[in-house]
Amino acid sequence: MGRYAIEFDDLSLRIAQEELLRGVSGKVEEGCIVALIGPSGAGKSTLMSVCNLMRTPTAGNVYVDGREVREWPVRKLRQKVGMVFQSPTIFPGTVEENLAYGLKLHGQSLQDPGSLLQDIGLDSDLRTRPGTELSGGQKQRVALGRTLAMQPDILLLDEVTSALDVHAKLEVERTILRLHDQRHTSMLWVTHDLEQARRVADIIWFMAEGRLVETADADSFFARPQTTEARRFMEMMAEGETR
Repeated sequence: MGRYAIEFDDLSLRIAQEELLRGVSGKVEEGCIVALIGPSGAGKSTLMSVCNLMRTPTAGNVYVDGREVREWPVRKLRQKVGMVFQSPTIFPGTVEENLAYGLKLHGQSLQDPGSLLQDIGLDSDLRTRPGTELSGGQKQRVALGRTLAMQPDILLLDEVTSALDVHAKLEVERTILRLHDQRHTSMLWVTHDLEQARRVADIIWFMAEGRLVETADADSFFARPQTTEARRFMEMMAEGETR
């Protein structure tokens, strides 16, 4: 199992009477970027949430670096598997204090804030600026930097650019890809932006109704989806763009 960052083995998740995930099996190779696409409510964000035990599977298993998630100490798991959300959380205080927030919770300190700011594409003179004064794109990069400060091997990205304007979206996207090149971080990236998925992903996972319906390399998927569900989804998205 060591060749894979994450493995899903017949994974299901039920909450009350609702089955959010149904028999999902798939493997994320180390250093790979997998884009999760599909209609709203397909289970994409839910699938990511079991990777660091924000939600616990009802059946089946999830392996992180060859170890089932429920066997990990939660703190160590969440250091190894970092998550960045659609809406960045900015805490009271300076940019530097925001970057150090997660480390502080683990009894650690941020050793080189200037270098981290450079990594996420922000000027070092922002260190002492209140985080609440930043633009939307800057806030998202601070949220990304706070997660990266924990030095995760796996990064979960949940619609991290969907609330940004086009310029800020591309800036954040380029920052993530540059960091991927430098750190070889494995990534699961949920996006509704198919052009973004085409740009960033090595592998596409198409989900619908809580199932992993199709897996393919990005070029093959966008050239010719193999399943009826994926073809219908792509046609529907194309129709939406031409209206």
